[in-house]
This record gives sequence, structure tokens and C-alpha cells, in this order.
Amino acid sequence: MTDQYFGITDTGKERTNNEDAFIARQSAGDKFIIGCVIDGVGGYEGGEVAAGLAREAILQRLEKPSGEVISMIIDCFDMANERIIAEKQRNTKYDMMSCVSTLAIADIANNQFYYAHVGDTRLYLLRDGSLIKISHDQSFVGFLEESGRLSEKEAMDHPKRNEINKALGFEAHLLKNTDYIETGQSPFLSGDLLLLCSDGLTDMVGADDITGILTKDITLKEKGRQLIDAANRNGGRDNITVVLVHNNKTPQKHSATAVKRQPADNVVSATTEQAPKDDDPEPPATKNNKGLVILLSVLLLICLAANVYFYMNMQKQQTAVNAPKPSDDTLKKVPGVLQLKLQKAIDSLKGKVLVLSDTAYKTPVILNAPLRINHDTLLIRTKGHIVLQADSAYNGPALQIEPRCKIIALDSLGFSGFAIAIANNNALLDLAHVQFNNCKQAIRNELSLPAGKSFTGKSPTVTLKVDTVPANKK
Repeated sequence: MTDQYFGITDTGKERTNNEDAFIARQSAGDKFIIGCVIDGVGGYEGGEVAAGLAREAILQRLEKPSGEVISMIIDCFDMANERIIAEKQRNTKYDMMSCVSTLAIADIANNQFYYAHVGDTRLYLLRDGSLIKISHDQSFVGFLEESGRLSEKEAMDHPKRNEINKALGFEAHLLKNTDYIETGQSPFLSGDLLLLCSDGLTDMVGADDITGILTKDITLKEKGRQLIDAANRNGGRDNITVVLVHNNKTPQKHSATAVKRQPADNVVSATTEQAPKDDDPEPPATKNNKGLVILLSVLLLICLAANVYFYMNMQKQQTAVNAPKPSDDTLKKVPGVLQLKLQKAIDSLKGKVLVLSDTAYKTPVILNAPLRINHDTLLIRTKGHIVLQADSAYNGPALQIEPRCKIIALDSLGFSGFAIAIANNNALLDLAHVQFNNCKQAIRNELSLPAGKSFTGKSPTVTLKVDTVPANKK
């Protein structure tokens, strides 16, 4: 069990307090290894309080591990969220506090790890010298980086890199929103290494430098210390926390299995034939008419099937002639094939990026109903030139962004002839190379607020500039 886990946290060079917390230990009964990084948010005291409450709740839930692992770690975050919200309601001094966290449970015996994630702390897997980012940043800048619209360096230097859209303490009843907590599981093979860290590391140290440290032939403690030192050398603008979990089992070696052979006396050559005995009776010669019977039966079935087919076809044609023709208004209300195909592509998308090709969606795509977007985070990017065009009798929006959406990005999409091109319900809307032609209103922002409440705050400012459509999009 030596050198299987290690955790370390550091205040950094610019902060005077540490709002991070971590867990790096074995569970009760030594069945699992627990790795967790928590990054507090909410002012000098609030961040520390939120991180401490979350750590306490997670440890309490994992004190006696029970049930399915993914459900158990969701419970951890749900308990942490409830305690943070309860403390915010009890003490108004902490009404802005929250925290982000990544929790991993490693089952070394069964070569598996499980994780839950909220916010912009991160989980990486190092396997065979390659560093793989497992968790997804729940932030605007993180989304732009993962979707390829920002490089790693641009994301690290972005002024909004620390703005998050999900955290423990942001809203009550997390379990009602099934997409709020990111979860998953994956094989954890011999030699694999998990890295959990706060953004104090990843905002300061690039993936290549992190990989270089993690692949060194040194102890976990030395690797953790070197990661902290690297972040501080590059500025140390935030608290830095690192947790490492290593599957240090020796890879199993399988010896070749010996082929068991039959004794030579039992082996009969495939080319040896036994001569028939003289007294063996010769089998009587018989006529076999089975083949002829089968052939006649098949021909009879074919004839019967043909008759049924022609009869049914005639009935359909007669029904079609007698059926009343739909009116023009009815036809206009029926969604087109491309519209249905596009809505299905949006609804069935499992990830966060939908790439549309003009070879699959011949432009323009005529809409007579809104395309509804109900994803938490989504980037729609086009290859080629794709335009959404309003049907001549349609007066609604092209895109209806539902209230649960947090970040929606559109890249190189065109809108033509709509009364409203995009109906946005308070999501963060990011546009790149988007064109609006003959649209009465390009974007309509809709803000839904509960009745009977008072509010303080500012509505988001829309900042748009004219750009040039890339040459390959024309």
C-alpha cells in the first residue's frame, strides 16, 4: 500500500489565506482510495468555510461505504451542497460562499475508478506517459478551450478563466437536475496515475509540463511538491492543491498454457479409412423424393405471396385516390425532413459539441417550428455553409434556448427571414461568424424570474462586433 496516494495544498504567492481543501486516504476497511480536491469560493472567510463543510460531509458519507459507488459519491456532493446552503441561510456573512470539487474513488483490487465533479477543479488520468483530461470544466472559458475555440495558453490567460457556472452552494436540490453533477467510471490499470487538482495548478502550469513531472521516476510526494513549485514559479496567483492516486500493482504476467494432447492410441488419422467387412450388409438402394417436394412447396408459397402483395398494393392505391388532399396550411405545419433530422441531432447529442456538415444538411434548412435547445452547455459548429431559413408562413424563432441552458455557442451559422432568429432565456450566448439576413430581430433575451421575490443584480451586457466570415465558410 506504500506510495499509492498523496495530497498537498499551498496558499500560493498572492493569496494570504487558503480556501482549498483536499482528501487523500483509504476508506474504512481499506476497500477504496479516496482522492478529493475542493476549491472554496466566496470571499476571505466564506471560501474556507464552504470547503470545510464540503470536506466534512464527504468524509462522513464515505466513513461507511455502502451501495453503488456512483450513487454514493453523488450523495457526498448532495450532502455537501445542503450543508453549505444551510450555513448560508443561517449566517448572512457567508451568503455568497460556495465551492467546486472533484472526487475520485479508486478500487485498486478491481482496477476501476469512479468520479464526480462540479465546477473547474480537474481530474486527469496518466497512462503510458500520456495525460488525459477526464473531467469537463463547468465554466465558459473551459468550454471554449475544450471545444477548440481557445488554445490552452489563451484559456490560461483569459480574464474570465475563473468564472464558473456550477458549484456546490449555488442552488438547492441538486438531484433534481440530473446533469448538474458530472459522473463517470473508467478502468484503472496497473501503473495508472490519477491527478486531481485545483485551478491554481492548471492556470499556471501547462499540460506538457505537468506530464513531464508526473512521468519522472520519483515518489508521489516528490511529484506533488514539484507541481506546487512549478505553479509558484509561474506566478502562484491562486491557492494550489494536488492529489495523486497511483495503481502501483505489478502488471500480471500470464504463463503460456500447455496444450493437453490426447494419448497416441486414441488418435485416428483423418486420411485413414477402414475397409468394409465382407459380411457387412450392403445398404438397400432407395429413391429420395424429398428434394422435389420441397421445390414444389417453395414455388407454391411464392405464388401465394405474390397474390397477397398485388392485392394489398391495389388497396393502398385505391385508398390514396379516395383520401382527401391536405390543405396548404396543413402542409406548412408539417416539419421538413431536414428540420426533424436537425432537431433529433440536437436532442440525441451526448457531448457538448455538435458539428453540422453542409453535405448532410443541404442549405437552406427550412423551419416552420423552432429548434429547441435544452442542453446545459452546447456548441453548434458548421462545416461549410449552412443557413436556417424561415418558412414563408412561420413567424416564430429559429432557435428556442430553454431556461435550463447555461452556455450556448454558435459558430458560422446563418439565419434568414425570421421574425426572431434566436430566443434566448438568460443563457450565456457566444457567437462567432454568425450571420442574420432579413431577420426582424436577431436575438431576443427572455429572463424568467419567480414571482413574489425581490432581486438585486445586473442583467448581462450584450457585446457584439462585426467580423468577417472565414473564406472556407463562404
